[in-house]
Amino acid sequence: MTEEAIRQVYKNLSAALGVKAVLAGADIPVRNRNDWSSLAPNAPAILVRSETTEAVAIVMKTCQALGVPVVPQGGLTGLSGGARPLDGCVALSLERMNGVIEIDPAASTMTVLAGTPLQVVQTAADEADLYFALDLGARGSCAIGGNVSTNAGGNRVIRYGMARDMVLGMEVVLPDGTIISNLNKMLKNNSGYDLRQLFVGSEGTLGVITKLVLRLFPKPAHTMAALCGLADYDSVLALLTSARRRLGPTLSAFEVMWPDYWEVATGKVQNVRDPLAKEHAFYVLVEAQGTDESVDGPRFQSWTEGAFEAGTIEDAAVSQSLSDVQAFWATRDAAADFKLVLGPHMAFDIGLAVGDMEAYAQRCRDKLAADIPGCRSLFYGHIADGNLHIIAHVPGAEPQPASQINAVVYGLVGEFAGTISAEHGIGTTKKPYLPFSRSPGELDLMRKIKRAIDPANILNPTKILDVE
Repeated sequence: MTEEAIRQVYKNLSAALGVKAVLAGADIPVRNRNDWSSLAPNAPAILVRSETTEAVAIVMKTCQALGVPVVPQGGLTGLSGGARPLDGCVALSLERMNGVIEIDPAASTMTVLAGTPLQVVQTAADEADLYFALDLGARGSCAIGGNVSTNAGGNRVIRYGMARDMVLGMEVVLPDGTIISNLNKMLKNNSGYDLRQLFVGSEGTLGVITKLVLRLFPKPAHTMAALCGLADYDSVLALLTSARRRLGPTLSAFEVMWPDYWEVATGKVQNVRDPLAKEHAFYVLVEAQGTDESVDGPRFQSWTEGAFEAGTIEDAAVSQSLSDVQAFWATRDAAADFKLVLGPHMAFDIGLAVGDMEAYAQRCRDKLAADIPGCRSLFYGHIADGNLHIIAHVPGAEPQPASQINAVVYGLVGEFAGTISAEHGIGTTKKPYLPFSRSPGELDLMRKIKRAIDPANILNPTKILDVE
């Protein structure tokens, strides 16, 4: 990549797409220099704001011909550096590729442009009396293409699965500019390799997703929730087992919060209240979504009462209205405001066997405190789908001792045979630790796939793994 190549890319793209779609130098907005990771910002040489799949194809063809790397960007809410540009690259923004193309009620599908915010997708489904199940705290800012590119999980994986389970078809532009379009609406389609899954979770390293066919579900008629206080982790596991058995397919979320998290969420974050009267060893938010309130409501109430009578639950607040459900969820969504109340910190997204989570949390908390003077840690997560979140920081330290904290958190993940990323992707921040979760054979196969699809290594290079 040379300055002459950059100048030629700018000239060619400006001529093909128009000067308003191609920005350079100081005209590039500051927000396009980074995502939500804690990494330092970088300065792309060019920002292209594409509006069509054909425009994306032109960008890729032009950049490959001149050897200039391209970094795709959506809502820029990623936490692992996957959308952070490289110095001197072309940043390819899909934010203008925004909108719902079609809702097909008979097929229960929605076709959307990749830059469409998640909340727009959710609202469009709701207005069509359907339901798009993917949900996460950044719903108002994140783009659906980025959700799929990172295989986002979110709050209701236990019932509906990950992002990959909600994608039926897609259109994608390859690094050489080839457009691959398979806007499939069929749930059953077993015609050869399932190519869409190459791109789900690939973090923009294999292709640029431009359109998606999303799977929709019947809209829940009502939502029930309980915020429970429990005495120990064995009770958490017992409550999860009984919820799965008694609530069946209505069970939509099972969120667990340790006391260190609960203290910050309910004691320091504005407009978040503790609905329980006493302190507990664990706090569990259970949600169920039903289709018949006359049946599902009494079932949920009976389950809650039974768990209390069995001694599994020490105390509980049960929702009586939608506002109660929202108030309960505020305790879990409070993590989005932790930067405001804790200052700089490191956030982790790991996966473990459900039965190992308390043992891991105890060892991790103790080792962080012992190895890094003054280090504090908070634990919470989706739990039922094997996902534990960790926040670790040394109050007042700037910068945070990132390498030391990473070594403890990810080293223990390796010992527990877990995954270093459950739903946030690898990007660049987790790349050095990927061998803790993937075997040499798996990493070698990943490199072979990358070389086969992107032999020039121009599409989001340096992300996930290095390719020589």
